Amino acid sequence: MQATDGTPDLLSIQPHRRRLGATAFDISPVGLGAWAIGGGEWQGGWGSQSDDDSVATIHHAVDLGINWIDTAPAYGLGRAEDVVGVATQQLPPNDRPFVFTKCGLVWEPGASSVTNSLAPESIRRECEASLRRLRCETIDLLQAHWPTADGTPIEDSWGTMSDLVDEGKVRHIGLSNFDVDALDRCQAIRPVETLQPELNLVVRTAADEVLPWCASHGTGVIAYSPMRSGLLTGGFSSARVASLPDDDWRATNEDFLPPKLEQNLALVERLRPIAERLSATLAELSIAWVTSWPDVTAAIVGARRPRQIDDWIGAATLTLDDEDLHDIATAVADTGAGTGPIRPGRHQ
Repeated sequence: MQATDGTPDLLSIQPHRRRLGATAFDISPVGLGAWAIGGGEWQGGWGSQSDDDSVATIHHAVDLGINWIDTAPAYGLGRAEDVVGVATQQLPPNDRPFVFTKCGLVWEPGASSVTNSLAPESIRRECEASLRRLRCETIDLLQAHWPTADGTPIEDSWGTMSDLVDEGKVRHIGLSNFDVDALDRCQAIRPVETLQPELNLVVRTAADEVLPWCASHGTGVIAYSPMRSGLLTGGFSSARVASLPDDDWRATNEDFLPPKLEQNLALVERLRPIAERLSATLAELSIAWVTSWPDVTAAIVGARRPRQIDDWIGAATLTLDDEDLHDIATAVADTGAGTGPIRPGRHQ
């Protein structure tokens, strides 16, 4: 069933929900990422953003059947979490999505940049601040955002996060952007319930080691940046990159600059006929490729305005067959874009 504008609706997405690892959460194959709604006033910003647009985007996502949001304190230095808290509180309790957030990137008052810290006392301060901003009593999933730079052993960080579960402040814990060594060290203390790696048609290295590790340990995987931050949507060109504002982090990222930009844009052009054959957008094709990996539970997809979700929500019900995956792999190999395995379930 589809909504009147042609996008899948709530009833069509619900049967596609997947169990997130060993948690009790059945989540939609796509979740809403809140990175961009943090705005542009910090080092990882996406440019200016309207909070009213952000709230409307969250409500539209829920209306379409998306039942989880991924955010972090660092996004907008608290702003994204605050907006998520406002938006979810405006919904009836039974309609509120799961909210996943993180810890490990901290900032000083008045600063616009973050530092990496997973010290136990810092994790506790972050958790309390997130609970206030999100306006909730318990965080559904708390993830360590990035490896620490303060010398704290990961065992101490993970032990603190485990304590927060035992204290009822957090329901589940996971890692984001960590390697197999860290996963093993945490697993020895308490099972790693989820992992959040980057995975898309350009950045594919997670498929080498961490996805197989998650499969063997029953760890749920929520992959981020399935469209490589908009690069795979078909909306980018050299001219658009040149016009990105200074407070958009993509303006200086190597995948958005020559010579990699040309390879990535060539890949997008090779993907167009495949998407057209499936009556899908390039965004939907790129996301469906990520969720086609057997070890991936779901993909985190960002949006700043409600209509942007309409361009990719079809990925929640899009299935790629053997021919589709073969053609995509051929396009990746021919253009030389990115690094890592080129086909779900198979290495190069």
